[in-house]
Amino acid sequence: MFSDKQKPRAMNEVGGQPNRIEKNTKIKGDIISEADFRIDGKLDGNVKTSGKVVIGKDGYIHGKVECVNADIEGSFNGELLVSDLLSLKSSAVIEGTVSVSKLAVEPGATFNASCTMGGGKAAGTGFKSSNNGAAKAT
Repeated sequence: MFSDKQKPRAMNEVGGQPNRIEKNTKIKGDIISEADFRIDGKLDGNVKTSGKVVIGKDGYIHGKVECVNADIEGSFNGELLVSDLLSLKSSAVIEGTVSVSKLAVEPGATFNASCTMGGGKAAGTGFKSSNNGAAKAT
């Protein structure tokens, strides 16, 4: 009757409770975990997780991120390795290098990155993007 299985879960809790870096919080260093992360503050360092990384609208990461899925509303600068789906919201600003299996970009997102798609299948396939979020294969 009151089973936890019936409640929808917004984030994967395989490795425990999701982690959250709140707005106005600045962290410098590397993070390794099996749980999901939501970053609404600033992180100067690397994140490695077998879960999902969410960068909120006010969030910013400068470094390397390795994860299964990522939803980005805020800013990212560095190396982004997503083994499944990377979803860029209209307010996202991405700079650096990206390796991803699947990519979803909302109109308005800024995607200034060198992108490799397909997890090795499409290695060498580069994508260039304009500031309106529309990717153009090269």
